[in-house]
Amino acid sequence: MTYVVVESCIRCKLTDCVEVCPVDCFHEGPNFLVIDPEECIDCSLCEPECPVNAIYSEDDLPKEQEHFLELNAELSQIWPVISEMKDPPEDADEWREVKDKLQYLER
Repeated sequence: MTYVVVESCIRCKLTDCVEVCPVDCFHEGPNFLVIDPEECIDCSLCEPECPVNAIYSEDDLPKEQEHFLELNAELSQIWPVISEMKDPPEDADEWREVKDKLQYLER
């Protein structure tokens, strides 16, 4: 099993979760983070750290977010690893409550 970053992270890209990951399974894109399912050890440390509830266990993934499992696997192969917390984007607070953000995902 793995953990999955979902739509809530798009344009927020808060990095609280990467600091607690013991295996550096997070990868950073321009405006989104993903988890490499091959590296994730299912420790669950990242899930409570996310301020926008954008991380789910694969078993608890909401049906409407299931496509993010494949998206995390795909993008983790091309984006670089991130292992240290960074400042959030300047407009992150404006995006916290926005729904249906997939169209804003930058690859």
